[in-house]
Amino acid sequence: MGLSDKLPQTSDRYAMMQRFRSREAWHVLKIMAEFVESAEELQGILPAVSIFGSARTPRDHPYYHLTENVARLLSDSGFSVISGGGPGIMEAANKGAFYGRSPSVALNIVLPHEQKPNEYQDLSVKFNHFFSRKVMLVKHAIAYVVMPGGFGTLDEMFEALTLIQTGKSRKIPIILCGQDFWGGLIAWVKERLVGEGMISAEDMELIQLIDDPKQIVETIFKHYETRGFAASPAEREQLLNL
Repeated sequence: MGLSDKLPQTSDRYAMMQRFRSREAWHVLKIMAEFVESAEELQGILPAVSIFGSARTPRDHPYYHLTENVARLLSDSGFSVISGGGPGIMEAANKGAFYGRSPSVALNIVLPHEQKPNEYQDLSVKFNHFFSRKVMLVKHAIAYVVMPGGFGTLDEMFEALTLIQTGKSRKIPIILCGQDFWGGLIAWVKERLVGEGMISAEDMELIQLIDDPKQIVETIFKHYETRGFAASPAEREQLLNL
C-alpha cells in the first residue's frame, strides 16, 4: 500500500475541512458569548480589586491567612474582591471578602484537574477560556494584589504589567504581597531587564512591594484620592481595546 492509498481522497478531505470550519465558527461564537455574558454579570461590582495567587497553597499556610486578611480588609473598605474562584490563595481571597461587607466575586475556569470552585462566592462566573477570563480579571479591577503563586500567577501579573506599560490599559496599582517570595524576582527584573535595557527604569514604578494589609488598602485609596474610582472617558476607551 502506497502513501496515496493511506491519505483521504479529495472529497473526503474537503468534507473534513468543512466540518472543521463549522466547528471553528461555532467555537468563535461561544467565545463571544463568554465575553458578553461575563461582562453583563460583572458590570455592577465596581470598585473591585483582583487578587492573584496560587491554587496550591494549603489552608494552614501563612500566605493563605495573609490573603484572607487582605481580602477582608478590602471588602470592609468597600471593594469587591475578584479571584480566580479556585482553591488555595483564590479561596482565601474569596473567603476574606465573603465575610466582609462587599461582594466576593469568582471567575472560575473549567480545567481537567486542580481547579474546583471554592464555597465563598457571592457572584460566580464560569469560563472555558483562560484568555477571556484574564481579560475580565484585568478589565473590572481598579487595583491588583499579587500574592505568591506559580505560572498562572506570573502570567496574570506580567500580562497586567504589559497592558499598562504599552498603554492598552489604564495605570492602576499593582501590589506584590510577600517580600520574601517576590524579593528575588524584583531584584532580577532590576538587574537584568532594566540593567540590559529590556525595560525602562520608569517601568519599575508600576510595581509596589507591600506586605501590610492596611498599607495595601491605604495605597489603593491614595492612588485614587484626587480622581475617584470611575474610569475617565479616555480610560473607558482603553478598556474597550484590551
